[in-house]
Amino acid sequence: MVTDTEVRPYEAPQPWIVLRVITVIGIALSLFQLYAAGLQPLGLFFQRPIHLGFILVLCFLIYPAFGRHRPRGVLGWAIDAPLIACGVLVGTWVPVNIDIIANQIFPRSIDVWVGVLTILVVLEGARRAVGLGMTIIGVFFLLYAFAGNRGELPFLSDWMPGIMNHRGYSLERVASQMTLGAEGIFGIPLGVAATFIFVFVLFGAFLEVTGAGKFFIDLAYAATGRQRGGPAKAAVIASAGMGSISGSAIANVVTTGAFTIPLMKRLGYRPAQAGGIEAAASTGGQIMPPLMGAGAFLMSEFTRVPYVDIVLVSIFPAVLYFGAVYLLVHFAAVKQGMTGMSADELPRVRTVLAEGWHFLLPLVALVALLVAGYSPMRVGFYAILSVLAAAGAKALWTFATTQPSASSFVAMCRRGVEITLEALELGARNAVAVSMACAVAGIIVGVVGLTGLGLKFSAMMIAFSGGNLLLALVLVLIASLILGMGLPVTAAYIVLIILVGPALTQEFGVPILIAHLVVFWYSQDSNVTPPVALAGFAGAAIANAKPMETSFQAWKYAKGLYLIPLFMVYNESIILGGPLPLVIWNGFIAIVALVAFAAALEGFLWRPMPIWARVLLVPGVIALFWPDLWIEVAGVALIVLILGMNWWGSRSGRPGVAATKEAA
Repeated sequence: MVTDTEVRPYEAPQPWIVLRVITVIGIALSLFQLYAAGLQPLGLFFQRPIHLGFILVLCFLIYPAFGRHRPRGVLGWAIDAPLIACGVLVGTWVPVNIDIIANQIFPRSIDVWVGVLTILVVLEGARRAVGLGMTIIGVFFLLYAFAGNRGELPFLSDWMPGIMNHRGYSLERVASQMTLGAEGIFGIPLGVAATFIFVFVLFGAFLEVTGAGKFFIDLAYAATGRQRGGPAKAAVIASAGMGSISGSAIANVVTTGAFTIPLMKRLGYRPAQAGGIEAAASTGGQIMPPLMGAGAFLMSEFTRVPYVDIVLVSIFPAVLYFGAVYLLVHFAAVKQGMTGMSADELPRVRTVLAEGWHFLLPLVALVALLVAGYSPMRVGFYAILSVLAAAGAKALWTFATTQPSASSFVAMCRRGVEITLEALELGARNAVAVSMACAVAGIIVGVVGLTGLGLKFSAMMIAFSGGNLLLALVLVLIASLILGMGLPVTAAYIVLIILVGPALTQEFGVPILIAHLVVFWYSQDSNVTPPVALAGFAGAAIANAKPMETSFQAWKYAKGLYLIPLFMVYNESIILGGPLPLVIWNGFIAIVALVAFAAALEGFLWRPMPIWARVLLVPGVIALFWPDLWIEVAGVALIVLILGMNWWGSRSGRPGVAATKEAA
């Protein structure tokens, strides 16, 4: 829970009364969400506006008008107080007037002006919580809706290519589209944020405050610490466990990286290398089931594929990604002659499990409920209850096995209440940015639906790619990188799938689930790809390294983000299933391809690889992506031959540490 004296990094101190109000509103929002998730489901025109109202009020309280690093002052309150009041109005207007709004043919003037106010407040909230880039994109789409002969800004149509022109729309029509129906701000993106995403963000907050993060990190160290490059491998495993829970690659970096990066540096990894490894591993947490950040919930809603099915088909690709990062980490450790940590520096697996085994129960319950067919929102509700039950049972057991007394029982209960309230507030705080991004994404969805922009964008994409699927995927990758410079991952995925999804599925014949997975994976690359690599920058700050050098290291270790989606497209059975021999074969060649790629990238497997061998591995890897069985067989044969020669050479004359360092 936020204390009276709390000052977060790069923030000006907030007055104690403001901190108290934030705490109360955050707890109230979380309790409202739990009520709607587990006790009384609400209609979309109640759930979504009320959620947005809470989020807007929190946003303007947490993010002052002139930035979090400066005191708000009188002028700041003169700006923020009306905005907070507008947030309350936005949250109550549609629920209070739902009968009138639903039964009218033409919107009332007051509804239109409240709609305009809602749009402006959402754009300003997104600027503060998400960044200026998201607001600019939202404004751009609104201007596009007004551009046209019958729109509010007809002169803008002169600046657009012919294919982009449309009739244009009035202020009344746009405001109605954005706020009086389920195709704008209160559409699918905010609906997912107000239900599935929030509940699982809250679930992650409960795990965080009860100590699950430390448990996963200690377990990873206990399992891998004695191996070469142990802390780096622990970072990979801990990030796989924590990434999907935190819901943010950056949060994962600062959480696990605070432990792993200093140990990697102590073991011999260069600072930029240590920060890059942590950033790459943390980014993988966003694609790791069972939670997969916020994207899987949106994907389920967009594709109408059950959430549990998306989770199941994502397991193997996620394992491939982490396997590739793990291999690259191992090769780097062997090349640099690193050793593992000593046993007395590491926790024991048995001890870690004995102290924290109860943290596994909520995850088991979560997976079991998903498989049983419960809705994701109800699963999240019961998962939160399971965390409370597990933590409470552990506390009672500890209390019973020590010297119980009335005072210690009261202290235990008080601590339990404090942790619960802290989690409720933390979950609400963590949901502000993603909910604001989804609200602006609703504006984009509304404009695309109103103007038919998606079909026009698809036509342009086909024209630029010349009908070539590989070139189209490269264009998607470039677009995702550009969007990622100004948008968080979830927002980049929403914008991109709205624009390019129809082209991939309808024109290039990519199955809808694979198209969404490809865009979702590509949207992650902004975390690790220069010049804007936010997870890389976070790793650099902890490692005390140069941001750009760290980002290039992260980009190198995260190459699976580019290869694995391509493999999904050209080997559909790995996602959609098929004859068992074909599925096994595709799984096998995917593993072979990533091992060969890692070896070629690092120039090392069992021993240093000469240049000619690394060059020959490249066409072998490309052949494994070719949609022809015999070319795939030839690629496997070439890779096995080269890797077999490397293994044989290591058996006949293993180089020493000096030789491996020289090769590096």
